[in-house]
Amino acid sequence: MDTLFDRVRGNRTLDSVFLAASHLGDWSLIWHLTGLVRGVARRRPEQILALGIALGAESLIVNQGIKRLVKRDRPTVGGADGLAVREPSTSSFPSGHASSAAFAATILLGWDGRRWAPLWIPLAVLVGLSRVHVRIPHASDVVAGAVVGHALSRLAQRVLR
Repeated sequence: MDTLFDRVRGNRTLDSVFLAASHLGDWSLIWHLTGLVRGVARRRPEQILALGIALGAESLIVNQGIKRLVKRDRPTVGGADGLAVREPSTSSFPSGHASSAAFAATILLGWDGRRWAPLWIPLAVLVGLSRVHVRIPHASDVVAGAVVGHALSRLAQRVLR
């Protein structure tokens, strides 16, 4: 997977898009902003709060739980050449960005229905792939993160109903 991304790293447009997605994925910022805008537009303030709390719980489980158990080294600490990113304080497995992206997208799909899938799913995939592009986790960590995030969202959906 890294070899495939090596072919497109250095493309200014792709580097900019993936770098922006990676930065917006820090601390689930993109998902908190999405939840805020969506909740205000739909007059559903309880969903703003619910998504924020759920993302916090997901982050604790992944970043302070699973990552501390696995302790997998990252391929780089500061990102691929020319793609400066925040230095993570946790291990590589599973990808927290991919986990929160799959988590949030699944929660949002549960609230909004499948007609919103063309927005939520590509956004989640973009955030996950951005991490492979900047070389912070391994590609397998991104896949595992998406699986973990989706599984955690299914549990959270039972609570959020």
